[in-house]
Amino acid sequence: MEAELQTDIVVRPVRDVDAEALGRVHAICWHETYDHLISTAALEKISPRRMAELWTHWAVQGPEFRMFAALVDGEIVGFAGSGPARDRDAPAVRELYFIYLLDAWHGTGLGQRLFDAVVSREENLYLWVAEDNPRAHRFYVRNGFALDGASHVEPFLGEALTEVRFVR
Repeated sequence: MEAELQTDIVVRPVRDVDAEALGRVHAICWHETYDHLISTAALEKISPRRMAELWTHWAVQGPEFRMFAALVDGEIVGFAGSGPARDRDAPAVRELYFIYLLDAWHGTGLGQRLFDAVVSREENLYLWVAEDNPRAHRFYVRNGFALDGASHVEPFLGEALTEVRFVR
């Protein structure tokens, strides 16, 4: 218990110099999150380098985007992002794009801190999440979201992933 008290936890805006670490954590989180939904062969296609290239772009977007990283003792362990809605039939003007946290940090409150960093308290927004991700569903319901009945099949690493939409 004392070790936890001495842990330095910071949630801060993503910086362009974070791209490599974010790419590595993003790749690990996808393995941890989707291993029961996507084949091992597809997951093996995930490259931390490719994810880092994406983060190089995401880290420098305009002020309407909120991208935050969670660091424990100086190491990135998770991230979250929100911004303008991407769907034509969007039920809100803002979208929560993602929250990913390494499995070891689930249940610590760090996911909530990331959420609070990228979402204003009473902000109306929506998100898409894997249909078979009960932990995430519970988290979003606790934060005032409800399923709105929309779903779609998203191409994911050459396979298909069914996602459902939550709205707040």
